[in-house]
Amino acid sequence: MEAQIESFIEYCHNVKGTSRNTELSYRRDLYQLADFLRAQYQMTRVEDLTATALYGYIRFLEKKQRKAATISRNIASIRAFCHYLVREGVLMMDVSETLKAPRVEKKLPGVLSPEEVERLMDAVQGTSPKELRDKAMLELLYATGIRVSELIGLKLSDVNLKLSFLFCMEQNRQRTVLFGNKAKAALEAYLQHGRQALVAEETQQALFVNCAGKPMSRQGFWKVLKQYARQAGIQMDITPHTLRHAFAAHLVENGADLHAVQEMLGHSDISTTMMYTARTREIYEKAHPRG
Repeated sequence: MEAQIESFIEYCHNVKGTSRNTELSYRRDLYQLADFLRAQYQMTRVEDLTATALYGYIRFLEKKQRKAATISRNIASIRAFCHYLVREGVLMMDVSETLKAPRVEKKLPGVLSPEEVERLMDAVQGTSPKELRDKAMLELLYATGIRVSELIGLKLSDVNLKLSFLFCMEQNRQRTVLFGNKAKAALEAYLQHGRQALVAEETQQALFVNCAGKPMSRQGFWKVLKQYARQAGIQMDITPHTLRHAFAAHLVENGADLHAVQEMLGHSDISTTMMYTARTREIYEKAHPRG
């Protein structure tokens, strides 16, 4: 069974263009499934897969008290694998089609208030190359709501300062993202007075680099964010994704169209964006005299 799993991963990489994280997730989930099938059903061939065996694995995960999100991810991995096996003619029918994922409750993450965002931005006061870079990264993240992976993946050619927009690559899809005047000013200051002092090589195309002149890493930016959060006196356990949540929640609170916010965030499903309306409802009920 492991040989077919590896063939499936190779197909995902070469044909579907899946991300490395997705491939790692598929491999982990499917190898665990293979171990279970071998131990419980003495099943080693994918040709012998049955819906009953797959349901048995899902019940096993439930008895192990795995989270609903974990079980849903496993079902998604199994479905993708079975679809591939049918496509390749290994299975005559899709034995995963009746698997049902448990309902996953979408909870609104902790959201910074606009005042806390202001304190965070104000915590970066210096004019050293590093501080100019930090200011530009924080301002741009809050101004656009892009993911931290998209932020650190930006190249110089992705940014149009004159028209205040940037290009983001999301797997194989490119989207255009606007940003406002404060982010523009911070970017201009960084590009004019900070970046050149940080880059190690003239050929470096990454927009944001670390103090060694190499592209900024996710972990490196996390440390930067934690530092300024402490300086700003923010008690919340803040992560790079926190500013993305704040971007979305503040837009919705101020009356932005939900479909427009969905497009800005790059969500494929509007139900993901709709979780931010919970924050608006909470504010309404607390603030309105007849809420």
